Amino acid sequence: MSGENPCKALSIEQIILRSTRSGDIEEFGACLNKSRVEILNWRHSRSGESCLLLCARYGQVDMLRCLVEDCGESLEQWNSDGKRALHEAALGGHLECVRYLINKDVEIDCLKRADWTPLMLACTKDNMDIISELIEAGANPKLSNKDGWTAFHIATREGHLGIVQYFLDMFPTIWDTVSNNGRTPLHTAALHGHLETVELLLKCGHYKPDCMDSCGTTPLMDSIRGNFVDVADLLITKHHARSEARDKLGRQCIHIAAQSGSLSSLKFLVDTEKVDVQNGTDFSGMTALHVAAKEGHDNVVSFLLENGSRINSKDKNGRTALHLASAAGQTCTVYRLVNHSACDVTTRDNKELVAADYALKTDVIQIFTRSTRAKVEAAQTT
Repeated sequence: MSGENPCKALSIEQIILRSTRSGDIEEFGACLNKSRVEILNWRHSRSGESCLLLCARYGQVDMLRCLVEDCGESLEQWNSDGKRALHEAALGGHLECVRYLINKDVEIDCLKRADWTPLMLACTKDNMDIISELIEAGANPKLSNKDGWTAFHIATREGHLGIVQYFLDMFPTIWDTVSNNGRTPLHTAALHGHLETVELLLKCGHYKPDCMDSCGTTPLMDSIRGNFVDVADLLITKHHARSEARDKLGRQCIHIAAQSGSLSSLKFLVDTEKVDVQNGTDFSGMTALHVAAKEGHDNVVSFLLENGSRINSKDKNGRTALHLASAAGQTCTVYRLVNHSACDVTTRDNKELVAADYALKTDVIQIFTRSTRAKVEAAQTT
């Protein structure tokens, strides 16, 4: 009905949420005239969002201008995560809001919780216009967050090739960065399966394909963990990355694949790269079968058994894959191993314990009980 108050029967929160999302500047202006103090003082009870921050989040530049220029709102307010208006606008990809805020001389490299800048947040999306706008306004791409990640790390994680190339063109030494745990952008791109980004970074000639982070993890191990066979193949075939390299726990790529349940990567290593399934880790002597059984990756266990893994192989503690699956309560894997024709359930480890001695889970105990009963019955029959 014409002439009806648009704010009638709505709470302040409803007014703010509806108008900032819809961008209805006329309704917003009418409600602001009616309830200015309440709207300006409103904060979300959990997030600490203000009306101004929501305008930036939803890209409502006219409302933002109204709040700042007509109502005198400060652009340096923040929510409970430390996000300011520029964080919200940059993350949302709202170019006009970003430009407005920059023209108002807001702090370009303001930090939210965990030391993320607006530029870092912009790099989580395919926001080239926002990124270039922030860079031209003086944003520092070499700042790092609490984990040691720069905007370039984040760009390589997302795999937007044009943005990665932009950073390399604008800042030729930006590749030379590692996180707090020693991870390079090449590790990041490989872990997330961005083939073209990995290729671009390697073409720069700055990264060694077998570079290690503080845990000894290589980009190849990361690609294997993520089950990105195309990236793994590129690293091995074209850049001679070594599948036999070991991390600081003595694990090779085949153990990483077994632990993460990356079946496609495991098949690539075994079928194409001819990696020996019986390779053990340096410290524990566990084979890929041990690792997969402990994690309960039943499809990986099945593949390994079909491709030469010896079911009764022992690690340095004398434990078989069945010991580890039993202790971890991996019901399906225990069932598969116990019912395998070559499995010896009486094998004892260095503590003189059989696999059944480690069983705590009822379903696993029942598998061993039924197996024992079946063997007794079979012996009695014969």
